Amino acid sequence: MSSPSSTKPDTSAAAPLTGDGSRAVPAGKVKLPPVVWLLGAIAFIMGTSEFVVSGLLPEISGALGVSVSSAGTLITAFAVGMMIGAPVMSVATQRLPRRSALVAALLVFAAGHVVSALSSSLGLALVGRGAAALGNGTFWAVGAVVATAAAGPAASTRAMGVMVGGITLANIVGVPLGTAAGQLGGWQAPFWTLAALAVAAAAVVARQVPADSTRADSSLRAEAAALGHPRLWLVYLAIALIQAGIMAAYSYVAPLLTERAGLATTVVPLAMLGFGLGALGGTSFGGRVGDRQPYTTLIPATAVTAVLLGAITLWATSSVLAVVLVVLLGASGFACNPIVVGEVVRIAGAGRSLPMALATSAFQVGIATGSWLGGIALTTSLGLKGPSLTGFAFALAALLPLGLLAASRRTTGAAQG
Repeated sequence: MSSPSSTKPDTSAAAPLTGDGSRAVPAGKVKLPPVVWLLGAIAFIMGTSEFVVSGLLPEISGALGVSVSSAGTLITAFAVGMMIGAPVMSVATQRLPRRSALVAALLVFAAGHVVSALSSSLGLALVGRGAAALGNGTFWAVGAVVATAAAGPAASTRAMGVMVGGITLANIVGVPLGTAAGQLGGWQAPFWTLAALAVAAAAVVARQVPADSTRADSSLRAEAAALGHPRLWLVYLAIALIQAGIMAAYSYVAPLLTERAGLATTVVPLAMLGFGLGALGGTSFGGRVGDRQPYTTLIPATAVTAVLLGAITLWATSSVLAVVLVVLLGASGFACNPIVVGEVVRIAGAGRSLPMALATSAFQVGIATGSWLGGIALTTSLGLKGPSLTGFAFALAALLPLGLLAASRRTTGAAQG
């Protein structure tokens, strides 16, 4: 693995000034170190775990002797575990070297899947999912710090694009494969596989991630002080609103496509694959341009997301148009994700795990809120227009904190210039 000096960008006088007065280096010219790609691969494992249960609810409910809706609490437990567990575990592992914290997170994640796979009751399965969520939350709180620190400030958003891309790829490849494995080999099969992959990843992390026993300014007081930036909370609000906008509509994309757009049920997975491919492209684009132009990318992408959600509400009665709109929604919505996480790093400062943990929580709050309110809207007189209209309102609302952030960034840059 390259030494820190080998990946340090050339901040020559010819490079343009950024908003904070430092010299900018094009993110595409900074080679990402191997550890970033390793963490992206682990994010693929984590993303597969988070979403694979939704495809196995009939098998799980039958095996555990509960209703499908009761089995669905396994999804809720994971989301709540991520929401609460990420900041809690960030504080709990604060004085651990980051490599040790990552290894511990992966082992807890693996143990949670073993518990779930061995469960004969819903209660025990919930315990396993909760443990897996704690491991997942710890990984994101610490892993994002490791990735952005390794990439350096010139490519921190690009590094987050790799990690977020791991989750996106999990939806395209990992979840369908995990669902098929669970249907063919029993619902426990993907749980055993994920546990084994997590243990293997822990062994690789122990060998490949550099030892970090001198975490700079790692006191709880310093971590809490990093949360004192008002702009940071605007970023958290924007994260939650953008995610709520996407998930309000996407959570109910199947009935939208079959009942409103008239698609055959067998075609829905292909449309969802299109959404995933669009999301992967959007994540890659956002990761590459977000370091240089964060808000001139974020605001248009969010505005386009709002427009697409409005278009889905009004015109998703044609099967072809509905699929195109869904694919474009994945691209525009997911282009925002690496950029907003990169902004957390820039505002809170490199090496801060608690602010990164709260960013993870903000994503989960948005996912939970959007899917919940989208479901409520579905039961109103709006019917199948309700979820996308709810998403439109969330995406429109996200433009307010983003506009305030862009304005404050320009003011800071002008003051320092």
